[in-house]
Amino acid sequence: MNNKIKKINLNHSFVFFFVVNIFCILLFKYSNFDISSILCLLLILIIGVSHGSLDYIKGKKLLELFDLKSTYIFYVAYVLISVTVIGIWILLPSITLIIFLIIASFHFGKEDTQFLINDGSYFIQILYFFKGFLIILAPLYFHFQETIVIFKLLLIDNETFYLSLNFVETNNLILIGVICSTLSSIFLFFKNFEIKKFVIFLDYFSILILNYYLSPLIAFTIYFCFLHSIRHSISLAIQLDPNSMANGLGLFVKKALPLTILTGIFSIIALYLLNNSYNLDGAILKVIFIGLASLTFPHILLEYFLEKNEK
Repeated sequence: MNNKIKKINLNHSFVFFFVVNIFCILLFKYSNFDISSILCLLLILIIGVSHGSLDYIKGKKLLELFDLKSTYIFYVAYVLISVTVIGIWILLPSITLIIFLIIASFHFGKEDTQFLINDGSYFIQILYFFKGFLIILAPLYFHFQETIVIFKLLLIDNETFYLSLNFVETNNLILIGVICSTLSSIFLFFKNFEIKKFVIFLDYFSILILNYYLSPLIAFTIYFCFLHSIRHSISLAIQLDPNSMANGLGLFVKKALPLTILTGIFSIIALYLLNNSYNLDGAILKVIFIGLASLTFPHILLEYFLEKNEK
């Protein structure tokens, strides 16, 4: 099954690079086509969020490892962590954003690479972080001011935070970070060298191209939905039915649909409430990124505890 997942993920990277990226360059550069923030939100709610909608299955496995019978414990804990993250973000937005970006960088780097490298060493974990850090660095490098505007819309009203970012930008520390991310991809490529691991560079260049041509929100949406989330969803579908990809995808959609719909409902309610105080684009950005943070923390904690206890 691992070989099957690896093969599909390899093909997916090629397709994403040669179809999605080239298509986006031609479409956005030469026709001035644009994607609205509403469409970005819908794509993230439908495709992006759904890749974590099977967490309840993993939650049941974790409860079994602790010999706990009631699944309500998982749901209550998951929701409490999500609500707590939102509360902490409102109280301490700068600190929460920084922690979220660090955790998200590691998560993206690991999930997008571990199908190629089965190594749990601390050095590889650091490489995962720097590889995923490109998702954060690329919009800052190509669209610094536009990214700052997004941060401000996420309740970040800390002058020291922006002075630090200006210091980072003025002293080319963002470029140094991009170079570190590049080196991490090179190290991961040569680790137990296989030529097919060249897809690491396809993903790397895909992220750079997206952020060079597109706005930070659109670039992130395309990456998150069509590279990160679809790759993870396909892996889950294969786990559900190793013998039939089509049936596995059908099972995945059925199992993911309830929580995806529920998340969508809460997001629409939040958007309605926020729209009374902020403009539509600002409200959408808050729902997307603060909402993703509230889901990412319990999602990653679940993955960590499950992996640790299964070992």
